[in-house]
Amino acid sequence: MTQRIIIPLHEEEVAPRFDLSTEVLTVECGDDGQILKEKILILPGPSAERLCHLALTEKAHLIICGGIDQEVFDYLIWKRVQVIDDVIGPGALVLQRYLKGHLKAGDIVRP
Repeated sequence: MTQRIIIPLHEEEVAPRFDLSTEVLTVECGDDGQILKEKILILPGPSAERLCHLALTEKAHLIICGGIDQEVFDYLIWKRVQVIDDVIGPGALVLQRYLKGHLKAGDIVRP
């Protein structure tokens, strides 16, 4: 089974706030953690609603993000999308740490 991951970005870093991101990294991974497909999507403007809609239409299993409003967090959990929040660091490194099984909420990831 593949896993779909979404990471809101700001200049290659995890966006500090979920609702202010206009650039999104979407990743599809295999069971072994190998990246099968990776793409960057540009949204027309910052919006928590757009990002939630994107997560649902892309059938995301996980969102890795910085700060997120509790209401949005609860909505995503209700929709069965796992959220790892309060993460800081470059999107690519954060993704690698997650794929190795070592990412948790509140992590600061630096090279």
